[in-house]
Amino acid sequence: MDTFSPVTRTHCPYCALQCGMELHAEVDGAETRLRVAGWDAFQVTKGALCQKGATSAELLNPAVRLMSPLIRRAADAELEPATWDEALDFAAQRLKSIAAEHGRDAVGVFGGGGLTHEKAYSLGKFARVVLQTPHIDYNGRFCMSAAAAASQRAFGVDRGLPFPLADVAHTDVILLVGSNLADTMPPALRYLTAQRENGGRLIVVDPRRTRTAEQADLHLQPVPGTDAALAAGLLHVLIAEHLVDEEFVAARTSGFEEARAEAQRWWPERVEAVCGVPAGDVRAAARMFAGGGSGGGGGAGAGGASTGPSGTGMVLTARGTEQQADGADAVNAWINLALAAGKAGRPYCGYGAITGQGNGQGGREHGQKADQLPGYRKITDPAAREYVASVWGVSADALPGPGRPAVELLASCGADIRALLVAGSNPVVSAPDADFVTSRLQALEFLAVCDVVLSETAALADVVFPVTQWAEESGTVTNLEGRVLLRRQAVTPPDGVRSDLLVMGGLAERLGWPKFLTSPAEIFDELALASAGGVADYSGLSHERLDATSEGAGLHWPCPTPDHPGTPRMFLDTFGTPDGLARFVPVACEPAGEEPCAEFPYRLTTGRVLAQYQSGAQTRRVRALNKAEPGPFVQLHPDLAAALAVGEGDPVRVTSRRGTAVAAARISDVIRPDTVFMPFHWSGPGKANALTRRTTDPVSGMPAFKTAAVRLEAAT
Repeated sequence: MDTFSPVTRTHCPYCALQCGMELHAEVDGAETRLRVAGWDAFQVTKGALCQKGATSAELLNPAVRLMSPLIRRAADAELEPATWDEALDFAAQRLKSIAAEHGRDAVGVFGGGGLTHEKAYSLGKFARVVLQTPHIDYNGRFCMSAAAAASQRAFGVDRGLPFPLADVAHTDVILLVGSNLADTMPPALRYLTAQRENGGRLIVVDPRRTRTAEQADLHLQPVPGTDAALAAGLLHVLIAEHLVDEEFVAARTSGFEEARAEAQRWWPERVEAVCGVPAGDVRAAARMFAGGGSGGGGGAGAGGASTGPSGTGMVLTARGTEQQADGADAVNAWINLALAAGKAGRPYCGYGAITGQGNGQGGREHGQKADQLPGYRKITDPAAREYVASVWGVSADALPGPGRPAVELLASCGADIRALLVAGSNPVVSAPDADFVTSRLQALEFLAVCDVVLSETAALADVVFPVTQWAEESGTVTNLEGRVLLRRQAVTPPDGVRSDLLVMGGLAERLGWPKFLTSPAEIFDELALASAGGVADYSGLSHERLDATSEGAGLHWPCPTPDHPGTPRMFLDTFGTPDGLARFVPVACEPAGEEPCAEFPYRLTTGRVLAQYQSGAQTRRVRALNKAEPGPFVQLHPDLAAALAVGEGDPVRVTSRRGTAVAAARISDVIRPDTVFMPFHWSGPGKANALTRRTTDPVSGMPAFKTAAVRLEAAT
């Protein structure tokens, strides 16, 4: 590898915290290796890295990655090495012939939340301008879509955290719902620790007593899939005990009466019957959050005299509450609570969604999502279509309409969608009802995959393009705070590997678009122009400006002019709705949709572990991470283990209506006796997503990963 600088300051390739890292080039004979260290001056993480980030350079090793294009020259043949011209020619010819035979709508594109803005933007433009297909979506649909839809309904704007992460440390009460930061974003845990040290209190909502929940002043352990009812119950207490901030509600919100009427049906004892959370804990949590009493049961309800709302507070949600069949409604139920308590639209208050993937926010802001154009514009908006089409140099009439959300898009493969281009995603492992998804990908006439490694999805492809990694390219991402950051290239990619941008450029040229941009800086400039005037306005940003920010701090969007300082805190004066008022959304709290029964008597919920990431395609190739977490497991309560006659480490067979997985038992009292947990990072016999549901939230298209009815038995 040729080096650019002895030390390059950049950002981690994994989660949306985007920890600052320094890459130190170390020469060993003819070989140059990168050593990863924390970037102490980067203000968000101040040098902290988790084990995944610290070992990320190991994936640059040629022994674990793809080093040349691969082609399957016949339907029953193996993948074999090919030249770049062969691979691009073959892919372009197949895409062209399938579109000619079946129509342009027969071609689809599936992207990833880890792609840089430049790649996500280009993928959306490639789909709509070059392929002229409406069918593009991305795996961020599995991550943030429910929270995005809820935020749009309540605030008119979706930006993960509409305030800096640093504000968390100065907030009186945090209500953390469905997040285990200790495992998913370890460096972010310092903000909760600082909040506690500053005298703040923490409420955690999670069916498991995770390492994060162990830090809480109060842990609510609901039945999976009942979050909306639990949130309605807390709102009921605020109403009954006169803890609603009536002045804030009157001045800065609308729609409270409808939300109030629904919440009045969810008194704490009813919540206990549905959610399994003791009524006393429901009352204590509501009082604590409102600031009207202590977690020990003091305050208005205990003494009879209302103290009213006081102090600051935040509601932070993540996948636990969002990945449900009513995900958007569940999030809106938590937002309703924040609005009723007056914990929004002022300093150290608000609702925020903890984005998971490295650029999950930017991936939907700039065109990877089925119904959005750059700048978070709606593809159905005539003015938005005209403007973006003018930037792209095409007619607005030539732009397709909205496509299908991810679950529907994947289910259509092999039927009316005959060809699919996948970039930065591994749906064979990560998608719900993954065995069904695998069968649909196998039914395609043509599958092309851009990836760093030969993932389970790439192994099914007709063409595989080996692409560059974060250290081998420059590009931008938006972290969970809406902070736009520049990742800097540290080394040149090895021979045989090219950027996704060059893949799209090569295909576009062969499909009649020879001037498709491939330079990251030039693409970002066009993206900034395309976003101008949109909700997510990046028009004041450039690679050069981001590179010049002090200690790589980046700038928060919206940033509409080159001299604009960015917007770290939103909604302090007005919300993003037409009238500037936040909206209460009345939520009908429905059952999870697949309740336990005699045949499937237990609940399965899924999630992540500390040492692995997403589908595991990359982290499962790092020795230290595999040593820390070598394989899948089934976490179950000791009472359930005893009933099954299962001991620690024994194989357990888990069966749902969709499939079966077998993994080792991990026995612990941190989980409810009626619930089991499986991490989803592995393929093979322990693939958790062989069990999960394709049922989606009707508002956002989010799959119901967190609730499935299963049966268990010892596997002999």
